Amino acid sequence: MTDSFDQLKQDCSQCMRCSLGSTRHHLVFGVGNEHAPIVFIGEGPGEKEDLQGVPFVGPAGQLLDVMLQLVGLDRTKVYICNIVKCRPPLNRDPSPEERDACSEWLQRQITLIDPKILVCLGRISATTLIDSAFRITRDHGKWYERDGRQIIATFHPSALLRDPSKRPEAFADFREIRAALRTLQPDCLERNISL
Repeated sequence: MTDSFDQLKQDCSQCMRCSLGSTRHHLVFGVGNEHAPIVFIGEGPGEKEDLQGVPFVGPAGQLLDVMLQLVGLDRTKVYICNIVKCRPPLNRDPSPEERDACSEWLQRQITLIDPKILVCLGRISATTLIDSAFRITRDHGKWYERDGRQIIATFHPSALLRDPSKRPEAFADFREIRAALRTLQPDCLERNISL
């Protein structure tokens, strides 16, 4: 176990536990407040993320930024990462083996950040962190507790780009997240945001 983000990132950058390590351009470790009360967890980096080494920088990331702003948050107040830290070829879903190989890095990130809330962005994140039988269309917006943390799942921003009809449900989930943060960590929210 490491005791610093810098050491953890360095350890992770040398990882070759699965084939994704040999095809990446950049490790996509995570971005944001390393003491955030809330962590958003996607599935894996896409092409733009792989090229820049930063999660959620493409169109899905722009939509995530808008959704964060709507509930009084921004990237300085949250931490954003993925289940796997390297891009799966052609942006395919990370395999169970790749998720398992990367699980230590995510668990160590969560331990160091020690957030009150985890938000799973999409099916892959939810089936990895909540329940393998999780169905995003059926189970999004429900709260669970894992290891003393509150955890909720919502639609991945890329899914909302493909199917905008799901956006009202996703925004309702974000209102739930905002309500939980108001209770658990009210000082992290912007003032004068009304939904």
